[in-house]
Amino acid sequence: MIGKNIKFKYNKNKKMKKYLLLLVVVLSFTAAHSMDKGKWTGFIGDDDCGKKGNNKGHADCAKSCIKGGAKPVFVIGDKVYKISNPKKVETFIGDEVTITGTITNDVLEIETINK
Repeated sequence: MIGKNIKFKYNKNKKMKKYLLLLVVVLSFTAAHSMDKGKWTGFIGDDDCGKKGNNKGHADCAKSCIKGGAKPVFVIGDKVYKISNPKKVETFIGDEVTITGTITNDVLEIETINK
C-alpha cells in the first residue's frame, strides 16, 4: 500500500511539471509576440484624425487638433499607434519621422526620433 502512494505522488508531480512547462512556453510565446522592437518611418498625427494623418498635407490639421486637446499618434499606412511618451514628439507634429523603439499592444515607446 505504501508503494502505491509513493508512485501516485510521483506521477502527480510529473504531470504538474509538464503543465508548468507548457504554461511557461505559452506565456513566453505570447510575450514575445506582443512586443516588437524596431525602426519605422511614418507620420506624427493626432488621434482625432487617425490614419488620415498619413501624409504631409495633414500637418496643419494635426497641429491644430493637438492644440485642441487631441493626443499625438504615430501613423504608418493604415496603422495608428498610441505614443507612451508624447513629450518626445512635440516638435515633430505633422512631420514624417523615423522612430526606433518598442511597440507593445499598439503603444509605441520611443527611444529615438529623427526627421
